[in-house]
Amino acid sequence: MTQTRYDLLCIGEPLGEFNATRAESGAFQFGHGGDTSNCAIAAARQGAKTAYLGALGDDMAGRSIRDLWRREGVDDAHVATHQSAPTGLYFVDHGPSGHVFSYLRAGSAASLMGPRDVPRDLVASARIVQASGISQAISASACDAVFEAFAIAREAGVTTAYDTNLRLKLWPLTRAKAIINAACGMADIVLPGYDDATQLTGLSDADAIADFYLRRGAKIGALTLGHEGSRVATPERRERLVPIKVDAIDATGAGDCYDGAFLAEYIRTGDAFAAGAYANVAAALSTQGFSAVAPLPRRADVEARMALEAKKAN
Repeated sequence: MTQTRYDLLCIGEPLGEFNATRAESGAFQFGHGGDTSNCAIAAARQGAKTAYLGALGDDMAGRSIRDLWRREGVDDAHVATHQSAPTGLYFVDHGPSGHVFSYLRAGSAASLMGPRDVPRDLVASARIVQASGISQAISASACDAVFEAFAIAREAGVTTAYDTNLRLKLWPLTRAKAIINAACGMADIVLPGYDDATQLTGLSDADAIADFYLRRGAKIGALTLGHEGSRVATPERRERLVPIKVDAIDATGAGDCYDGAFLAEYIRTGDAFAAGAYANVAAALSTQGFSAVAPLPRRADVEARMALEAKKAN
């Protein structure tokens, strides 16, 4: 049996981010993003040992992302560098309805990844392997790479986790439903957002959505509900977890933060409901600054806020 090297292995596309801050109208602040990269960093900030599988271009954005991972303790040894394909980029604007994303990622380095680029030993050495709908939407070969990684993980007895993260700018709903629902059928932990889940399942009731994923084999479903918190379900139990109140500025990375915090705490405790309560707090704290990565809280921040909330309750 392969010895465990990582708590969490995340698969997908890291991105350079340009975020339009309210404070500087017309100006963009450079940062970093990509849903599964954000998840890996969020988990690392909670104390999990994390690694990433993907690809970057030989460019400024790619080098900046590698520097970020090294600072955050995310192992990038299995992230390829392409000499001709670029690192993907995205822009974030903020309006009355929330944040709006625009992408420059066609032909990116990460989109060239395929099943042959998935190291069997790496996948088998993790406790949890995580991917998302975006990981699969960027290209057909990247889609198949995620399926390959999940198949290896299941064969090796490694837990799989999947965030639906539906982006209809990347693919049509019919194809997205087929691929994402198939991937969820291979996942032990499914982490859908409510708006995504309503489109992918045709359901609107949170319990019915949880049942949809549990019937397909998930052991845990953690449905995020935005400012209403989250709902965690297992075949034996389900619970609505209420959020904390914060002065939210930018929710760009909140869902990814929830994923990383949930998985890190689940690895630590083995308790899906404790993980959901912890992730609720972490995700709320992550909305208090601009950009996907900069506001991601560390374990000390989350535990301090949880202690404060417990004191208030008493």
